[in-house]
Amino acid sequence: TIRPVRRSYYDPSSAPGKGVVWEWENDSGSWTPYDMDVGITIQRAYEKQHPWVDLSAIGFCYVIDFATMGQINRQTQRKRRVRRRLDMVYPLVSGTLPKSQSWPASPGVAAAPPVPACACPQCLLVMSVKATVSAPGPGTATLQPRKAPPAPPTAPKASVLAPGAKVPNGMAPVRGSLKPLAAQGGRRQAASTPALSSASSTTSPPGTGSGKASRPGLGTLNRSHLQRLAIAQSRVLIASGVPTVPVKNLTGSSPVNPALAGITGILMSAAGLPVCLTRPPKLVLHPPPVSKSEIQSIPGISHTCRKTTKKQAKKGKTPEEVLKKYLQKVRHPPDEDCTICMERLSAPSGYKGPQPALKPDLVGKLVKCGHVFHLHCLVAMYNNGNKDGSLQCPTCKTIYGVKTGTQPPGKMEYHIIPHTLPGHSDCKTIRIIYNIPPGVQGPEHPNPGKSFTARGFPRHCYLPDSEKGRKVLKLLLVAWDRRLIFAIGTSSTTGESDTVIWNEIHHKTEFGSNLTGHGYPDINYLDNVLAELAAQGITEESLAQEKD
Repeated sequence: TIRPVRRSYYDPSSAPGKGVVWEWENDSGSWTPYDMDVGITIQRAYEKQHPWVDLSAIGFCYVIDFATMGQINRQTQRKRRVRRRLDMVYPLVSGTLPKSQSWPASPGVAAAPPVPACACPQCLLVMSVKATVSAPGPGTATLQPRKAPPAPPTAPKASVLAPGAKVPNGMAPVRGSLKPLAAQGGRRQAASTPALSSASSTTSPPGTGSGKASRPGLGTLNRSHLQRLAIAQSRVLIASGVPTVPVKNLTGSSPVNPALAGITGILMSAAGLPVCLTRPPKLVLHPPPVSKSEIQSIPGISHTCRKTTKKQAKKGKTPEEVLKKYLQKVRHPPDEDCTICMERLSAPSGYKGPQPALKPDLVGKLVKCGHVFHLHCLVAMYNNGNKDGSLQCPTCKTIYGVKTGTQPPGKMEYHIIPHTLPGHSDCKTIRIIYNIPPGVQGPEHPNPGKSFTARGFPRHCYLPDSEKGRKVLKLLLVAWDRRLIFAIGTSSTTGESDTVIWNEIHHKTEFGSNLTGHGYPDINYLDNVLAELAAQGITEESLAQEKD
């Protein structure tokens, strides 16, 4: 399959021209760069010292808050961290490329190692390997600092080259530094980055005599020497900020399998990617074993277990009586559409289902948010919901009454264990254990009378035993009592239908790591889950209502 590719040019004063890249933190805890156009928009607002920038103008429902360096979803109010990197400098376009040199060199012909075009750790590593492999005969190799090449002269009216654009006639990309600070940083990195060179070099590491630090060439190094060399180069790259690539240990005898490390390094370097092979992190789902004597109840919260049974009773006799508490009749409807049926409010309702005992042209306004709808449409929406006496505005999601869900019967346990979560070393941990057995769906579920499955139970979740962590637990108990933690539907992970699934309130199920995005550290998690609970109508006011 052949696909077209392109390169894009950007002005040196733009974000890519200055080496600026904006990134957001994904659920796994790693950083993902914004698209180039989005990054340019964010950087422009940042340079103008705006307190925030709204990305809806370019098609994204996010707001970037520079004060907190956070990304806020305008719909869900979920927050993510963002950061601004200054080390992603793109090459300048000036002059022509030097004559290409083949690698590896032909047998019997000594080829001098080409001069690297820049002093970044990746280029130094690649060029050192090329120099060693291209050296004739067994030779020797020394591990020594490599001096950075002089910074290329700045060409007038240079434009910035980034992945995605065509090179104009008579011009070719040459890697170089865009700013004196970047060049100085490259020199500092080069000075601390070991590079492989041939034995003919007269330079030796400070404090060592010539010949004492020499090692055999790569072709004659044994397995242990190769392992040490790969580990040393990995540590240097990690220290200089190069992203790491976890490689699974195939033999179990070393952090990185040497053959796999070499092949992967060559392929990634050829693709222009930074490469540093490390041992893959381990998934830690559960804490160390805890005895019953170590488990403590949570101060301020009675009991250590909650159970739910069947569906709660209806709060109103008929849909019309329920809606009457939340609506005001509108005699003169505004000249706009009903957002449920999309008909004009001045015309009769477009709802074609079972007709309620109301005139189709009646219009009502919700008392809290002020949004206006046909009464026919609101009654139909209520009948298609949980029929629990509550109503949620379809426009702004304001909740009227007490919202409840369709969570099947089960048990929720909660207690303190004597272990700490990553990022919360100053407190112990609250462990929550949910247990829901399989059963038969009730009339409020998608397929009444049909059996449903409950995979992965009991499910263990974790909160820090801090003031905010206990607050979240109290609100989760309210959500559990209102049957809002779980629902019956189709699993987004396995695709299985008629099974118990999470219901839009995120939990942390990974205790000692964050490989799946459902673990710690996550500095925004507690704030995010409070916002998700508020979207379900559960706030601190709900705690007072439960006491009443």
